[in-house]
Amino acid sequence: MKNKIIPYNKDLKNLARDLRKKRILSEVLLWKQLKGKALGYEFHRQVPMLDYIVDFYCHELMLAIEIDGISHDNDDAIKHDSLRQGRLEEHGVTFFRCKDLEVKQDINNVILKIEEIIWQIENTSL
Repeated sequence: MKNKIIPYNKDLKNLARDLRKKRILSEVLLWKQLKGKALGYEFHRQVPMLDYIVDFYCHELMLAIEIDGISHDNDDAIKHDSLRQGRLEEHGVTFFRCKDLEVKQDINNVILKIEEIIWQIENTSL
């Protein structure tokens, strides 16, 4: 499949490592569902890309998954997230965003949505 390498700011490498050590519940819950190629593809946590860090990323699918907590609900954060997502989409990255509460309360539906996106990516690259 795609597996394009997206350049990243090397200064973000240590921050990404620190973020991996943090134990945010929704990220832990989703990671349990993604790790070990559970959905057929390898995902990584806290991946630096350009000047940003995405929560989860699959290089082969060029799929980024972001969990948005309450800190993403204000106007400044919405603008920042939109700019960030747009810049990464210019490099061919597909985004899936879900809410922190959605992961905590309905992880099965989140996984179904991710599987749907994977299916769409697989079928558009044939």
